[in-house]
Amino acid sequence: MPTHAEKRILRHRPEEVFQIVADVHRYPEFLPWCVGARVLSRDEQKLVADLTIGFKMFRETFRSDVTLQRPGMIQVQYLDGPFRYLNNTWKLNPVPQGTEVDFFVDFEFKSRLLQAVIGTVFNEATRLMVRAFERRTMQVYGRNSAAAPRPSEVPSTPG
Repeated sequence: MPTHAEKRILRHRPEEVFQIVADVHRYPEFLPWCVGARVLSRDEQKLVADLTIGFKMFRETFRSDVTLQRPGMIQVQYLDGPFRYLNNTWKLNPVPQGTEVDFFVDFEFKSRLLQAVIGTVFNEATRLMVRAFERRTMQVYGRNSAAAPRPSEVPSTPG
């Protein structure tokens, strides 16, 4: 029953961080151990997706229902796959430096073997996962977009 909670400040606006976390089909491009992602349905507030994780000799696919509460929260509800349960929440709170990311994950595999193997690297894997989202946000939006003026804040020049 590994659980991990982490808070981190990212120098990006909540909307930008939200977009990266909600862009599930791109996870294999940057997320460690994510070897496949397929979005089965999507609208503005919800998506259903299959993610395939690969670690050593293991390869498992699971389905999740993801609730998108723009721009401050993403909640993952496990539907089917190798877990007994999976709870995952991203809370994105605006702060002067950008966004405070409050990440929580709790899960248990059905297989004791898989639980034992993943359990040994779980904390490191979740830290790497949060860091991968941070790096992806920097890659897509630049290193410090929270400090950049928004279009409405850019002074107009006299013509």
